[in-house]
Amino acid sequence: MSRFAGPGGQPESEPAVAMTKEEERELREQLARLQQEHRDLDAAIAALAMSPGSDVIQVQRLKKRKLVLRDKIRVIEDQLTPDIIA
Repeated sequence: MSRFAGPGGQPESEPAVAMTKEEERELREQLARLQQEHRDLDAAIAALAMSPGSDVIQVQRLKKRKLVLRDKIRVIEDQLTPDIIA
């Protein structure tokens, strides 16, 4: 089930359930991969922006992909951050 299956691409809300150590480890690994891809896209966008005659549409696509990654990163970070009951 995709976390981004809600209307308008918004993450679905799921009931708060304690995750296992294995699930937490998998989420942290996925988070690290997404963060690395986000940094790589940032470098690619910067390199394209500096090159003369760069493809504006390609830069826009990379920026859009970077925003999607940022959203996925935030969803995982929210899953890994325990809720604080006030």
